[in-house]
Amino acid sequence: MSNYSTIQKDFYRESGKWLPAFKIWTKCINPNLHFVYILRKAQQFKEVPVLGLFWRLVLRHFQIKYGFQIYPETQIGEGFYLGHWGSLVINPKTIIGKNCNIAQGVTIGQQNRGKNEGSPEIGNEVWIGPNAVIVGNIKIGNNVLIAPNSYVNFDVPSDSVVTGNPGKIYPNENATQGYINYTI
Repeated sequence: MSNYSTIQKDFYRESGKWLPAFKIWTKCINPNLHFVYILRKAQQFKEVPVLGLFWRLVLRHFQIKYGFQIYPETQIGEGFYLGHWGSLVINPKTIIGKNCNIAQGVTIGQQNRGKNEGSPEIGNEVWIGPNAVIVGNIKIGNNVLIAPNSYVNFDVPSDSVVTGNPGKIYPNENATQGYINYTI
């Protein structure tokens, strides 16, 4: 698995198949996969002057077109999966682990004051449902499901489900089973 690129690992999450470069390009008809491809290129070349600028401009165009506000500075682990396209905001200081799924309408933001001032750190194998909001300098553990429309501004231990506004934590060792497929 280490012979595969980060882009190949992200695309594997969609179909469970390892794809060569040409097949990856054919999958880019899908807006979420297309955006992930461009985001990864912008991250790959962010330190290279001309290529970095080119990919940042392309990324900016598709941020506006598809409604994803994710920046190359955001640390995102391999196997990143966007379930649907549109209306997604992730603060560039956020850290996201491997094999994470994020649905439409999600906001992962910075809190500018109070005890949780800062941005979230999200563990591995986390499923974030539609319209969830995650804010502040908080830690989300591994194997966590954040239900649709949940508001999370507190630490969440591994092996948990979070629901509601205000969010409530329910321990569950199989929290993301059946939600996160084709893990890396």
